[in-house]
Order: sequence, then C-alpha cells, then structure tokens
Amino acid sequence: MKNTVIRYGIYGAITICILFLIALFIGKNLSFTAQEVIGYATMVISLVFVFFGIKHYRDNENDGVVSFGKALLIGVLISLFAAIAFGIIDVIYVTYINPDFTTEYYATIEEQMKSSLPEAEYKVKLTELEAQKELFSSSWMSFLLMSSTVLIIGFIISLISGLILQRKPH
Repeated sequence: MKNTVIRYGIYGAITICILFLIALFIGKNLSFTAQEVIGYATMVISLVFVFFGIKHYRDNENDGVVSFGKALLIGVLISLFAAIAFGIIDVIYVTYINPDFTTEYYATIEEQMKSSLPEAEYKVKLTELEAQKELFSSSWMSFLLMSSTVLIIGFIISLISGLILQRKPH
C-alpha cells in the first residue's frame, strides 16, 4: 500500500504543479472567475490519480480485493500529496511570483460589490471583506486554505472511487 500511495501521490502532486504553471501562463489575462474555474479543474484532474492508485492497489497488490475503508484511506493519502503540493505552489505564487495577487483580487471583489449592492449592504460587506483580507494575506493561511480545498475534493473523489472500486473476497 505504501508504495502505491507514494507513487500515485507523487503523480498527483506533479500533475497539480504542472497544471498550475500552465494555467498561470494561459490564464493570466482572464478574469478571476475564469481563473477560479481553471483552478478547480486543475485540482480535479490531478486527483484522478486517486482512482488509479486505488485500482492499482486492488488489482496488482491485493489480489483483486479492496475494502471500502482501505480504498478510502489510500485515496485520502494520495490526495494529501496533491494538497500539500498545491498549498506550497500557491504560497510561492502569492509570495514571490505575484505578491500583489491578494490586493488585486480583493480590489476586484470590492468593485463588484460596489456596483451590485445597495450602499448600506455594501458597507457591511466591505467590513467583512476587510477582515477576511487581513486573514488571507498570511502565507500560512493561504497554504491551509488551498491545501484544505484540495484535500476536501480529494476526500470526495476517494469516497466515490472507494464505492466504485471496492471488492470483497469471494
């Protein structure tokens, strides 16, 4: 199990980093909304290795058998590799590659709120946004948020993969 988790975890981590870099160059002139969609697609594509890792373990290491619990564990551990890699690459991005990202992102959100909300509601939302901006300006918080996002999606994919791939002994 250990070798499968490490191998497929590394595949997922490398894939998420490569897709992040491709998206960085292709999507730099796109809106934040389009970039967000590309980001989620990157996460899901890199987590396809969860399914293949569980299948490899079942078919090649465990005589065609895997319980749901074992499949879920393998999937979550593989997801952890991609989650940590994405958290690290995101911190590198917002710290060194585009240190103005957070400021630009929140300025865009503020402008959207200003044009779409009544004045009283805008002021309330702006106060909330300022508190949120302070929290998410931290590299540590950015790492936790991005890693957690990938891990949650990985957990969901692990659940689905475990349900599909589980096979009890005959």
